[in-house]
Amino acid sequence: MRLEQLNDQQLVEMYIAGNESCLEILIARHKKRVFSYIMMVVRDRHIAEDIFQDTFIKVIQTLKRGHYSDEGKFMPWIMRIAHNLVIDHFRRLKRIPMVDGGEDFEMFSALKLRQGNTEDKMVKQQIRSDLRRMIEELPSEQREVVIMRHYLDMSFKEIADTTNVSINTALGRMRYALINLKKMMDKQGVTSVAS
Repeated sequence: MRLEQLNDQQLVEMYIAGNESCLEILIARHKKRVFSYIMMVVRDRHIAEDIFQDTFIKVIQTLKRGHYSDEGKFMPWIMRIAHNLVIDHFRRLKRIPMVDGGEDFEMFSALKLRQGNTEDKMVKQQIRSDLRRMIEELPSEQREVVIMRHYLDMSFKEIADTTNVSINTALGRMRYALINLKKMMDKQGVTSVAS
């Protein structure tokens, strides 16, 4: 069996046993998702690259010391490390992170809008723009859950593990985020997407 076919836990065990190439496979397997999360929060490629690198340095150190114990939960464990390093970064800067809804930031790019005429496309673009702006106005914990759920496609279990809260807390944050978004939409006269 090729190393690429092994699951995360098997690769971790083989890496701890001395097979260095297993770590390369683990990093390659998870780098896009981890980096995307970091980048979405810090909004600076150089800082994101530094935090990403620090994340995997911490992973390596923890594995080498034999302190890894989250069997079967490797990805949420990495995301929790990245999350904690992002928090540390903002604590050092003494400011709260804001998610920028830049041009390439399509929070709900999976919205199923019918392909239509130019007017339909303009309406779709305006709705997405309004939604991105409103997401930026959410409290940071709610904004973070929305990003993880809808942009990074993380399950509520993964979100809970990453943010070190219970699943019910993660679900509650999402619920309040949706309530707050609905209130903002009503107040600002923004219409939701119709099918």
